[in-house]
Amino acid sequence: MEERLRFAVLGPVSAWRDSEQIELGPPQQRAVLAVLLLAEGSQVSAGALVDAVWGTEAPASALAILRGYVHGLRKSLEPRGDVATSVIRSTGDGYQLRVSPDDLDLGVFRTLLTRAEGARGAGDAQGVVKYLREALGLWRGTALAGVRGEYAQSQRQRLDELRLSAQAAYGRAELDRGNHARAAAELAGLVVEHPLDERLRELLMLALYRSGRQAAALETYREAQTLLADELGVDPGPALQTMYHRVLRADGTLLAAEAPPHPAPAPAPTPAPASTPVRAASAPPAQLPAGLSVFVGRNAQLAEAAGLPSAGTVVISAIAGMAGVGKTTFAVHWARQVAARFPDGQLYLNLRGFDPAGLPVPPEHALRTLLESLGADPHNLPQDVDALAASYRTRLSGKRVLVLLDNARDAAQVRPLLPGAAGSLVIVTSRDRLTGLIAVDGAHPLNLDVLTVPEARELLARRLGQQRVTAEPDAVEEIIARCARLPLALAVTAARAATRSAIPLAAVATELRETADGLDAFHGGDTAADIRAVFSWSYHALTPDAARLFRLLALHPGPDITLPAAASLAALTLPHTRQVLSELIQAHLVDETAPGRYTSHDLLRTYATELIRSIEPSQQIQAARHRMLDHYLHTAHGAAALTNRARALISLTPPAEGVFIQDFTADAERATAWFKAEEAVLPAVVAQADAHEYDAHTWQLAWAMANHLHWRGLWQEEEAVHRTALRGALRLGDQTAQGYVHRGLGTAMAGLGRFDEARSEAERAIQLFTACGDMRACAESCRTLAWIAEQQGDLEDALGAAQRSLELFRACGGRGADDRRSRTAIASALNAVGWNHVLLGQHQQALDSCLQALALCQELGDNTNAALTWDSIGHAQHHLGQYEEAVSSFREALALYQRQGGLPWFTATSLMGLGDTHFSAGRPEAARAAWTEGLVIMERLGHADAEQLRARLRRRRPSWAIRPLCCAGPLPRSVTWLSS
Repeated sequence: MEERLRFAVLGPVSAWRDSEQIELGPPQQRAVLAVLLLAEGSQVSAGALVDAVWGTEAPASALAILRGYVHGLRKSLEPRGDVATSVIRSTGDGYQLRVSPDDLDLGVFRTLLTRAEGARGAGDAQGVVKYLREALGLWRGTALAGVRGEYAQSQRQRLDELRLSAQAAYGRAELDRGNHARAAAELAGLVVEHPLDERLRELLMLALYRSGRQAAALETYREAQTLLADELGVDPGPALQTMYHRVLRADGTLLAAEAPPHPAPAPAPTPAPASTPVRAASAPPAQLPAGLSVFVGRNAQLAEAAGLPSAGTVVISAIAGMAGVGKTTFAVHWARQVAARFPDGQLYLNLRGFDPAGLPVPPEHALRTLLESLGADPHNLPQDVDALAASYRTRLSGKRVLVLLDNARDAAQVRPLLPGAAGSLVIVTSRDRLTGLIAVDGAHPLNLDVLTVPEARELLARRLGQQRVTAEPDAVEEIIARCARLPLALAVTAARAATRSAIPLAAVATELRETADGLDAFHGGDTAADIRAVFSWSYHALTPDAARLFRLLALHPGPDITLPAAASLAALTLPHTRQVLSELIQAHLVDETAPGRYTSHDLLRTYATELIRSIEPSQQIQAARHRMLDHYLHTAHGAAALTNRARALISLTPPAEGVFIQDFTADAERATAWFKAEEAVLPAVVAQADAHEYDAHTWQLAWAMANHLHWRGLWQEEEAVHRTALRGALRLGDQTAQGYVHRGLGTAMAGLGRFDEARSEAERAIQLFTACGDMRACAESCRTLAWIAEQQGDLEDALGAAQRSLELFRACGGRGADDRRSRTAIASALNAVGWNHVLLGQHQQALDSCLQALALCQELGDNTNAALTWDSIGHAQHHLGQYEEAVSSFREALALYQRQGGLPWFTATSLMGLGDTHFSAGRPEAARAAWTEGLVIMERLGHADAEQLRARLRRRRPSWAIRPLCCAGPLPRSVTWLSS
């Protein structure tokens, strides 16, 4: 039977294993546990833990001591457990304690306060008293008793305020029940403990007055008046003064239960030491797709939607109905009608729940997309779906945002994407009725059927002209019947009829009838057969090239395709492909959802899949798929070469004939933008390559994508892609391929905070590259190992691995363009060696190595790594007491960051170092200016280190002796060593 761990912070910090109390070790080890518990499941960075435990008195070995305390806690809490399954997880640059709210007294306290508030809203005064009494009974003395320091004191004050709010609410509840004397006694004791708290005095005055003690109530006011004047030099506030005058004139309405207002218990704080503020956005997101210009009908459903409450509550409208019924069109139309009510933004996300060629969007990926749209920095987002959902709910709290979730698979996919507070509207479309959302989450069902006959007739009139429709009523009725009154089928039919204005509609109806008579029915009934007949009729009117491209598009995994990818798929030129796509758009078989990006309705893709299986020879299908994979592989390879100029490039076989490779004209920003635009497509392409055993494409695509995925913080996706790639590499029996994949897995796992696994993967990569004699790849893997060891706090090994990578890079060399990459790699490795010397306190060696790196960066014109090297130099100079030189170095770094668009992540940390150096040099105002500028950037990014800057500004001194902060987190010191 699994043992249950329980924790307490509302008193001495304690833990129990079932009923046995656990010995938690020395006071500072208990303090580490307290910080992790108060984070309530969120990650706490190592730096924040150091600040919380030691404040300004942290020793130089604080990080090592901290690791020892974490080890000690793990052993105490789970004597028979291991690190991999520990309740205390290593995540990113810090730790996370996974604990259910039911197993932490603060969590239980919060739950009981919520229940009390619910009972109060329901008019259940007895329930309010019951829940508040239970909540207050959880307290075992002073919160965090035995934990010392500024952090503990600040959190103790927060918790005490929460307790006081609950006590005030309890007193109010007793008054509501008529227990005036009991309430007066309770409140009198609280007033003695908190004599300046006016809300308590107001309640005490009311309790005394209702107990028949008017004089005592008035004396309570006069006592407060005197204390406030003596202590603060102020008069009582308006509420207390009003209560005084009402008691003074014996206001009979005071005997009613509704005055004064309830002091509702405040929601429990989440006082994590390193908060994540909402990132400032330049403008609210406005992501709704364009509305249909010929939207018709649906008046009853629009009226129903208009009647739904939208203020003060979360409304989920699951629009259910069969494919092609117009769910998305209706949802977008309605969303655009009400968008003005949601000034904080409108979000749109296609969840691909029924995509015939791809998998539904996982909730964690959907949450990351939504959070980024709301301004979150992807590097600081958690990986766990529950933590992502919590962050999402936090960002939506207090805001009015419209969220349109299109094409949902089921309730489980949608539920994590729901806001947690009133004010936002969520519209969900799905073929499924989502009864789980309706039953459990209170969603309002809004079911769409096919169009009525008058609505279908109006749609045709809007597209073909009223005169033409009126002239042939019988033909129009047959067309409507043949299209089963489905908007999609009617739109496809109208698109073709509109291009044949000289052809009577009767002829169109006849063609549809004859097409249907010559086809086998879809499995699924007459409606499906009618739709298929419409598609077939429109398809057979296409030119041969358009018909072929329509079929081949079924091979693409989606969710959308670009012009170059479509050209490669069909082996056509770009101009001709553009012309063919225009024909498909005109026939309503393809939509251009964004400039240069094309997609089709799920039903049309299903029909295209049926066509290609029955018409296209297997050799042609294989050739088209090969061209598509070549397009993505060679384009991604070129983009990767521009976004990481130090990594050695892998060799590719030449692309097949007819493949179009995008040229980024040596523009790294364009290459990055391409990766960003294809984020949903590339993993699906890798999965398809694996499914059809294009093994070289599989691992090479993973290599090309890895750098971008890591930079974006998409570490789960990075791991998934490399696990897929490993299957291909193993099938090939290629040690080099396996080495690259293992190194990619290592960087992904390190990003996820699984450093022990990451280290094993990096060491395995080194073994494989050594065995096959690829010393350049081995050098890169040693650099990866150095970074992982640094994150583990194993600084000696980190330095050794960095030095080994430098040795190998120098031995490998290179020629031509490859020589430039080799020299860039050497410069980056020199900076890595120097940085590890900084971390070990070997500052002169650090300076010597970094100066060599700087000279090489300047020779190469590599401003990005030069900026990082200047920052390393600044840290070394600071520790050597060369404050003026350090200031100059930090400023050099900042100037280079600025020339490259800011690089805010690194700019903020250099500003932190600059401020620390100014302070050490005796310039506190200059230090404050630098820290303030850095804090603005950190808060905009939602960076965890923002709290450390706030601490500096509060204390007007560094949190502790200029601890280097740039190494924190899943991004290594050098921007050229992010991945495999």
